[in-house]
Amino acid sequence: MSTQAKASPAIRRDFERVSPELVERASRFQAAILADVVGRRGTLNGRVQGLSPSMKVAGPALTVEVRPGDNLMFHVALAIAKPGDVIVIDAKGDQTAAMCGEIMATQAQASGIAGFVIDAAVRDSHELANGSFPVFAAGTNPCGPTKALGGLVNWPASVAGVAVNPGDLIVGDADGVVVIPREDVPAILELAQKKLDSETKRIAAIKAGDLRPGWLEGELRKAGVLAEGEVL
Repeated sequence: MSTQAKASPAIRRDFERVSPELVERASRFQAAILADVVGRRGTLNGRVQGLSPSMKVAGPALTVEVRPGDNLMFHVALAIAKPGDVIVIDAKGDQTAAMCGEIMATQAQASGIAGFVIDAAVRDSHELANGSFPVFAAGTNPCGPTKALGGLVNWPASVAGVAVNPGDLIVGDADGVVVIPREDVPAILELAQKKLDSETKRIAAIKAGDLRPGWLEGELRKAGVLAEGEVL
């Protein structure tokens, strides 16, 4: 029997990732721009934040579901992840124990992993926040995890209120984390560029003295705040 045939069905090793070229393009945009054009959805609960505001991450999701307070399957993900992957941990928002610390982040960085997105606590936060490896987490706790319970690797997951499939695009920055379904990425990036161009133009107009957005009165009439023909 082959090694692959013996592998646990809980661990999926192969999945289609968003391409490196698309990841590089996506990394140029703010998470906020991408969230707007993906339909103002797909953003993780705001509890998941970078340990430093300067942290940024972009890459295909490698998903992990763990039991709260246990990081056994997180170690599995570290062992099988490919360079550029973002390890995304569904740990139910638990903050009673840390899912990882400096040692696991150091291992991940040496392996070429792009970053961690963890819906749970982490520790060694001072070291991580002052390091160069992106870690997004729901909080901190000095208590270490157990390593005794099974879970799932590279199965569909629900992370901080958002569905995440293996290979989906993850982008995180100072505002938080957005998830874009892998098959939608090319179209979303086209829309993101148009949105960025529009916002750049609007900011220039504001600086030139055009302070009121042109859409405001029309939307106020639709909402019944202004009567037809009435002006603000």
